[in-house]
Amino acid sequence: MRCILLILDGLGDRGHLVLDGQTPLMRAHTPNLDRLAALGMTGLFHPWLQGMALPSEIAHFLLFGYEAAAFPGRGYIEALGEDIPLGDRDVALLGRIFTVKKKKDELVLEVEDPQVEEADSLALQEAVRNFHGEGVEVAFVPTGGIRGIVIARGEVSPEITDSNPIYEGRPLMEVLPWDTAHDCEKARRTALALNRYTLWSYQRLSRHPLNKGRVKQGLPPLNAVGLQRAGQYRPVMPLGEKWGFKALAIAAGPIYRGLSRYLGMEMAPVKDTDRPDADLRERLELAHGAKDYDFVYVHTKAPDEAAHTKDPMIKVDVITALDQALDFALEEIAPDPETLLVITADHSTNSDGQMIHSGESVPLLMLGKYTRRDQVTRFHEVACARGALGLVRGGELMWLILNFLDRGKLCGLRDSPRDQPFFPGPYRPLKLK
Repeated sequence: MRCILLILDGLGDRGHLVLDGQTPLMRAHTPNLDRLAALGMTGLFHPWLQGMALPSEIAHFLLFGYEAAAFPGRGYIEALGEDIPLGDRDVALLGRIFTVKKKKDELVLEVEDPQVEEADSLALQEAVRNFHGEGVEVAFVPTGGIRGIVIARGEVSPEITDSNPIYEGRPLMEVLPWDTAHDCEKARRTALALNRYTLWSYQRLSRHPLNKGRVKQGLPPLNAVGLQRAGQYRPVMPLGEKWGFKALAIAAGPIYRGLSRYLGMEMAPVKDTDRPDADLRERLELAHGAKDYDFVYVHTKAPDEAAHTKDPMIKVDVITALDQALDFALEEIAPDPETLLVITADHSTNSDGQMIHSGESVPLLMLGKYTRRDQVTRFHEVACARGALGLVRGGELMWLILNFLDRGKLCGLRDSPRDQPFFPGPYRPLKLK
């Protein structure tokens, strides 16, 4: 048997007044998801603790069965997904050039996502590409638009705070070492170097001819680099070795490519278009045809992106469109007795309010020849709470997948030096000679 795991990124949500207290998923027209729920076993899922708002990269890492303390950091994962070469000791951070305004002795974020031509972005990024301070080399590597990866090289540490305040109207923050940093001196030096880089970048960008021209045109200058989510390589057990799967990832976007590469999954090259329903159908068809793999991870970012518009009705429409693509799952994947179909989300994304993501649990369904059939006939956050799976947390999802693939090992049996959760493990046959 094999598993197809479909992650509808950011699918869960809060109830909204404009929807009479319903979530966008509850309001959307989802006959295919509802039929799949009626055929299978449902419940709720949260990668960590209910109420905890998680970013996609950490939520995925946890649902794949890894511990949060082992996560290498978003900056490292995204750099990996962008094919940016990194040394094992380098620290990578998410960087973006945006608009700040000087108020007394602070730099206040004024425009977090300014509109700018690609050529102008590259010219400004080139102006802050290389910096040296405190014995640390800092480099800005563009990745598209105002975004980039900032790499710190030398005796550096990822155990530092962010400078990007995210919310407009808040000042840029001083980068500080963590209280719990393992190497306090490295963290201190890294923080000092990045603070110097931030102030240096503000001075250079403020004097840049492009920004002087923007000011004359009444446009906001792009005059500071914000940093967040530092990361550094950490050794990790590949997903295939951890769970006994030959795994394939079908996902677009640098976060998901980077995480798949980090965990040792093979990748099918796909791209996001302006037709998320067509994209999802293509990915489900690829997953269905990938018979050489016993674990296929399929991802779409569309619900999350819809929620970030902060308009619940846009998310309703996107979910409705995605459901149309799921007729393929209902007609072609679900009838296959050798396939376990799992559909859930990595986190909730609130389509109203100030939080970036929210911490509610998300619906979960599992459909295969060994799953129980409960009495739930709708796939949404409230209906699935009545399902037979109950509340599933974190790595429990992978244990359930092993269980319903009929590959879980009886606890206490040891067929290999490392205690693996799957059966059979990498055992060594006893030879007669």
